[in-house]
Parts: sequence; structure tokens; C-alpha cells
Amino acid sequence: MIIKREEIEKLATLSRISIDEKTITDVSERLSSVLDLVDQLQTANTDSVQSISRPFQVSQRLRADEITESNQRDAFQVIAPATDNGLFTVPKMID
Repeated sequence: MIIKREEIEKLATLSRISIDEKTITDVSERLSSVLDLVDQLQTANTDSVQSISRPFQVSQRLRADEITESNQRDAFQVIAPATDNGLFTVPKMID
């Protein structure tokens, strides 16, 4: 499927991106190849493929909920610019 120059310009406007004159042809070719691939995928015979309602129908193995890192607050507060009562003090950003 060939995408026209006008369609690329309209897509760029709608996407609020700027595409210079040199790359319009390249973008058109790339988008055309993507759409050709989609067309090719749509012709694939999927009659024998069993549909699934979700990708992970089997139960997922969860890892054990274990503490893997120690509390390093004291080590970080030593190098912090300002602390107060065990909390990091940061500049006020919003009035």
C-alpha cells in the first residue's frame, strides 16, 4: 500500500510533529512497508488456531515476598543536603 505525500503531511499535522522535506519520502516508504506487513498478516489462515480470552490463561508463578535490600536510610541521610527528624528536607515547590 502506497501512502501519498499529502497523507504523510496530514499525519504529521495531526501528530503535531514536524517532518522535513527530505524525510517525507523515507517516512512514506517505512509506513507503506508496515501497512504491507499488516496486509500480509491479515491473509494468514488462523482457522486452526484456538482463541484465548487472555494471554496468560495459566496461573503465573509468583516469587516469594522476601526482603532483598536492607534499610539504607541512615547512610543516605548522611550525604543528604538537609534532614529533619529522620526525613529528607526538600525545597517547597508549590505555594
